[in-house]
Amino acid sequence: MTGVIYHDLFGRHLEGYNHVESPERYKAVIEKLRGCSFSESIRFIESIPAERKWIEAIHERSYVDSILSLKPDSYFLLDAGDTVATADTVQAALYSAGAGILGARMVLEGELSNAFSTGRPPGHHAEKNRAMGFCLFNNIAITASYLLNEGGLKRVAIIDWDVHHGNGTENSFIDDSRVLYISIHQYPHYPGSGHADIRGKGKGTGYNLNLPVSSGSDDSEYLSLFSERVIPALEDYAPEFILISAGFDAHINDPLSGVRLSSGAYREMTLMIREAADEYAEGKIVSFLEGGYNTGALAESVEQHVLALITDTTGSQHGFR
Repeated sequence: MTGVIYHDLFGRHLEGYNHVESPERYKAVIEKLRGCSFSESIRFIESIPAERKWIEAIHERSYVDSILSLKPDSYFLLDAGDTVATADTVQAALYSAGAGILGARMVLEGELSNAFSTGRPPGHHAEKNRAMGFCLFNNIAITASYLLNEGGLKRVAIIDWDVHHGNGTENSFIDDSRVLYISIHQYPHYPGSGHADIRGKGKGTGYNLNLPVSSGSDDSEYLSLFSERVIPALEDYAPEFILISAGFDAHINDPLSGVRLSSGAYREMTLMIREAADEYAEGKIVSFLEGGYNTGALAESVEQHVLALITDTTGSQHGFR
């Protein structure tokens, strides 16, 4: 069974504030998944708040204090111009970070085959001591740390296909061989990081794989990168668990992207990851909603992604005959 982790707070972050990372994104995703033809194969699970110790495994205590102490009546600007907090943001951020932990725990315990977190705010740009790129807490990094420190795992892979490089995630594990970080992203593009020469530091050398693509790249280029670079890297690493920073802003209709992916490309990429996960990680996958700013394209792409999560590698769907 595939789990979809949700919470009403994910639709209240930035409510009433005009922002491209709008509550309508979450609402479109949930409406699509609850109404899709395979919804009976999805278990919808309400999120939990992240414990502070999980967050502080990635973020500095002073930074966590600064976020948890926020009480904006209307809105509060958290960085140079694009990361904003409104009245429900702090609670939403706690539950967004907790969503990945809950999904990972349920997958580890065998209650779910895999899971998708619909959490907002997203996470992969958040650094140890600063909010950035619409992100407050680095949800996927927090979950990876949980799997290593409390889940007893030794090797976790993170695949980030958001059109923007996940600088915060990369920096969280740049010197850690226990995490293989793979990112496909438009380059040059926000946030300016993600050069192919960045391969890790110290013990993490060789465990950071950046695969920058140019504006105009399409399905064929992404799927070739997956078959020629991403999947071989996973085979070499043999992860015990795979996490996906599932941004859908590389879609051809996304306003913040120059990449030209179709919705179906996300299904194909997910199926390839599924095969690797089945081979090396007993199928263990948790994915995290990151970007995607055309709500129609986002909802369609998420539907294709989750369809691939519930489809086993023989082509059948969990719960169907």
